[in-house]
Amino acid sequence: MDALRKVVLEDEQCLANVRPGKRVVFGVGNLDAAIMFVGEAPGAEEEKLGEPFVGPAGQLLTKMISAMGLSRAEVYIGNIMNWRPQMPVDADGEQYGNRPPNAEEMNYCLPYLQAQIEIVSPKVVVALGSTAAHGLLGADAFKALGDVRGRWHEFAKYPMMVSYHPSYILRNQSNRSKRMIWEDLLQVMERCDLPITEKQQGYFLSV
Repeated sequence: MDALRKVVLEDEQCLANVRPGKRVVFGVGNLDAAIMFVGEAPGAEEEKLGEPFVGPAGQLLTKMISAMGLSRAEVYIGNIMNWRPQMPVDADGEQYGNRPPNAEEMNYCLPYLQAQIEIVSPKVVVALGSTAAHGLLGADAFKALGDVRGRWHEFAKYPMMVSYHPSYILRNQSNRSKRMIWEDLLQVMERCDLPITEKQQGYFLSV
């Protein structure tokens, strides 16, 4: 993994798409992890620190992992993309908006993600959000995320669960939204033979 990280961090195409003072982002976590979470692309916080899922959505993902009875250090977290997809900047050179990566960008970075998956060899891959799911299942695999969410798929021989991105919960704070993602994670826990308590079974159920 160290050799792969060096290749990615020194990749000319990746570096060419990173603005001055920002960083290429590589996956982090346990190389023996049973669960690997895959997101879309770095955001402002991620390209600043060079680590995936460290912004608000990342903090929520960490809480979700904790609710599963695990720590962030026990799983592996990566992204389809190794750089933040560029948009126009302000007078200070700062980009505030985000956009999904296009097919060309994802196709360039996908081999790097697949290499990380092969090295970690997790029991389960969890694709978080529509972009990650399209990247792993194919551009024409579905129209709406709800069509594939909550069901088992396969990527490069690895079982894969598709769920909503944590940012979806940041926009939709209802128990119903939280429960949908939690039901996906319960399936992941069951597949990985993790203990599931009665309390965990009841998380986010409407009263």
